[in-house]
This record gives sequence, structure tokens and C-alpha cells, in this order.
Amino acid sequence: MRRFKLALLAALTLSTGLTAAPAQAHEKPRPLGMENCTAGACHFAVPPGTYDVKVLLGGEAASSTSISGETRRSLLPETAAAAGERVARSFTVNVRTPEGEPMGPDGTPGLDLAVGGSAPALAGISVTPARHAHQILLVGDSTVCDQPAAPYSGWGQQLPQYLRRGLSVANYADSGESTVTYLRNPQLWATVQPLIRPGDLVLIQLAHNDKTTDEATYRANLETLVAGVREKGGEPVLVTPVVRRWFNADGTLNNDTALLVNGLGVDHPAVIRSVAAAQHVPLVDLTAGTKALVESLGVEGSKAIYLYHEKRDNTHTSVHGATVYAGLVRDALVAQHLVPEGLVRER
Repeated sequence: MRRFKLALLAALTLSTGLTAAPAQAHEKPRPLGMENCTAGACHFAVPPGTYDVKVLLGGEAASSTSISGETRRSLLPETAAAAGERVARSFTVNVRTPEGEPMGPDGTPGLDLAVGGSAPALAGISVTPARHAHQILLVGDSTVCDQPAAPYSGWGQQLPQYLRRGLSVANYADSGESTVTYLRNPQLWATVQPLIRPGDLVLIQLAHNDKTTDEATYRANLETLVAGVREKGGEPVLVTPVVRRWFNADGTLNNDTALLVNGLGVDHPAVIRSVAAAQHVPLVDLTAGTKALVESLGVEGSKAIYLYHEKRDNTHTSVHGATVYAGLVRDALVAQHLVPEGLVRER
């Protein structure tokens, strides 16, 4: 099986400048850096593409800083620095239009970063085009997508914070999509497939909205997506859907609603596992992982994973829940050697 081959980028010296375009030999690069940042945000007028971002965190007082960007993507987890200390971190970010869901609004042109955390302190920043970065593309639904508004969050929105410079996430998950609609809509699969480059990982999680899809069609759609990824030289990875928080009286999730069995009796996770085995495709069994986690937390503890408190919603995840689920995805990718451990970070 072809594995995801990533070349580590050479270490670069942290600076506060951004070169928007290659300069002529007789010109000095035009720096764009901290002067484009306010106390809580930075904006860089760059075209769509993939960019390496290096930040220097810390200040005179003790600090704790996180970085998010574009449509509420978590790009760097909260990072502490002692008083007077400077901590360097880096990540790679995908800039696109639309900047969030493919069927959503275009968003703001360029790269927008938000500086957050309990005691934020940004001392320096450098943004440069990523010359050799690889990418993980995501195909999915509302449980995966870059959700535009709080309190919602998809796990794909939280995945970037677990990755280091050299690997970006291009999240093309879209709310409300099934395997049928994702393949049929020209703004979705027909737009995403040409973006796949040799060696890219493409994670596919579509099931929640296949409520009326029969098993033969569902299986064929998954096989079409797998073949389409391979046609471009990418590495398809099938992902079983996150469970719904729907408990039985005994505290288990062993029911059709929780485990994504549709009204026609189609067991979506089982079909995905079967296709993965038949097509020799790596599998991230997120159904099994999220089921075990939710059951371990119990009826009360699992409410914080979903939007039960805010919306009485037992399908969509909170920022906390999406972050936890993204961690499960990260662990599965590392365990199967689909991404090198050197390109992932602990939260």
C-alpha cells in the first residue's frame, strides 16, 4: 500500500516579515509582518494557496497564546510562555475561496489569523508561501466541516492544530451532504478532485445524510470516491462517521440512531469497513472510537462533547468535542503510519 510520503522542510530563521512575491535581484523584499497585526488579529493580503506561518510567542509577563484563522480553524493550540520567555512555533495553512464550506460564502480575501488564549502575546510573525508542503483534503458533512458560527465545530476544523509546518488541511466538507449529493454537485467533488496531488491524503466521511440511500448505491458511491482519489495519485482514507449521542437505557449506544443505520437498514459504518477491506483502503474507525469515548463519559459527561447544553443537539459537536474527535483522527493516522510522528503535535 502506498503510504503518505512527506519530506521535512529545512529549518527557517524566524522573522517578522512576509514576502508577498519573489523580488527582483536588485530589489529588497517588501516585509509584511507585525505591522499587519493588531492586538488580536493579523491580515495578510495573499492570494489563495498554502502558506507557512512562523510565530514568536511571549512577552514581559507570563503568557498563553493560541492561533486560529480563516473560518474559525484552530491552527495552533494554546501555548504557554514564562515571563520574558519567547517560544517559536510554526504551522502550514490552506488559503482558499470560499475560505470555509464549499457551498458557503467566499469570506475575506487573503489570510486572516486571530490571536487568542487566556493571556495572548504575539512577539513576531512570518508568513511565506509553502513550497513543498503536503496536504490532507477532507470530504465530509457538517460533523467534519469548517462551521461558520459558534458554538458549532466540525472535527476537520480542529485537526490543523495537531499538525506541524509542512502539512496543511484543506477542508472541503460541507453541511448537509450525502455521498449522492457530494458526487452530483459540481461545486463539490468535481471541484475537489482536480486539487488532489500525488501523495495527498484524502479523508472521506459521508454517512449522516445518506438517510435514504440504499446499500448498493452507498457502496458504489464510496468506491467512486476511492477510485477518483487514486486516479489523481492521492491516498484515500475512509472514515466511519462519528456516533450520535443516543443512549439505550443500559448506558450503551447500541442502537440504529447512534450507530448510523438508516431507515432502509443500511449500516453505514459496516459498509464503509467492507469497502475499505475490499479496496485495500486505510480505515479510520471513528464510529468505534467515538462510541467507546461517549459510553465511557456516560449520559452526563458526554453532553459537553456535543451541543446538548446549547442546542439539545446530539449529533453536532462543540469546539471541545470536535477537538477531542480530531485527536482521535490524528492518533489513527499516526498509528497507521499515514503521517509521520514528526509532523503531528500533542495538544
